[in-house]
Amino acid sequence: MTQRRITVIRGDGIGPSIIDSALQILDKVGCDFAYDFADAGLTALENEGELLPQKTLDLIAKNGVTLKGPLTTPVGEGFTSINVSLRKKFELYANVRPVISFKGTQARYENIDIITVRENTEGMYSGLGQIVSEDGSEAEAKSKITRAGAERIVEFAYELARREGRKKVTAVHKANILKSTSGLFLKVAREVGERYPDIESAEMIVDNACMQLVMNPHQFDVMVTTNLFGDIISDLCAGLVGGLGMAPGANIGKDCAIFEAVHGSAPDIAGKNLANPSSVILASIQMLEYLEMGDKAEKIRNALKDVIESGDRTTRDLGGSAGTTDFTQAVLDRL
Repeated sequence: MTQRRITVIRGDGIGPSIIDSALQILDKVGCDFAYDFADAGLTALENEGELLPQKTLDLIAKNGVTLKGPLTTPVGEGFTSINVSLRKKFELYANVRPVISFKGTQARYENIDIITVRENTEGMYSGLGQIVSEDGSEAEAKSKITRAGAERIVEFAYELARREGRKKVTAVHKANILKSTSGLFLKVAREVGERYPDIESAEMIVDNACMQLVMNPHQFDVMVTTNLFGDIISDLCAGLVGGLGMAPGANIGKDCAIFEAVHGSAPDIAGKNLANPSSVILASIQMLEYLEMGDKAEKIRNALKDVIESGDRTTRDLGGSAGTTDFTQAVLDRL
């Protein structure tokens, strides 16, 4: 049997250390992957002279599945977000951000289980048509929603809900004000929802959705929304379960998928053995489920859950005093 090859981008800052944690765990559970390592971000800029080298793009396309650490895009004119570039390049139209409560995280809520499905290539966040006047007094950007783009992301959300036995999909919008773009998204969402009579369909204006997530998050199951709203809501949801250190993300397209830690590269703690690797471990669980290796995904999830719940060798953000390597070893010991 041919060994499955995975492209691995270690990333910047704390990226290499948390990615190494995830790879140790994947190996321990017996995934038997072959890893092709590639550079992107500041590391690539230093080594290759560009943020996103062609050979990295080639490896992503060749293997079809990538595990990625956090990347840093330099602040300044002319630098485009690497994550946005990857999503556009490989048409990774679906951003899937699940949040699940783990006892021991000191989060404000218990029993949270919400998936945010975010359209990843259109809308305001895509950076389309950004213009700043020569005198710096005016700036504008363009938001574009297509029927095809809205339909495929809403269908993705309903299919995910059906596949995972979820009961409800909530379309989040601002159609009361943004009657053209958000209005089209909502119209399409309603049409798609009618094709799934087995799943409850709901809709909510984005500002109300944010308030409701804080007041009563248990009313939500799967949320589907446009690019910018999804970026904000998914981080809000991460706050319900202990922060971005407990939130993974998957970027999925027709022929390619990239799984990532969604937090930043945290250069202030890079190399200090302090980072919580849970986000990228959870992203690797998403990757295994995508590859139909659910049994191994469940083993890792149970081991991670037990470490966090027991408080055994947990990192500072989880209330412990252990470092990245000790936390990783605690998960390995359970496996």
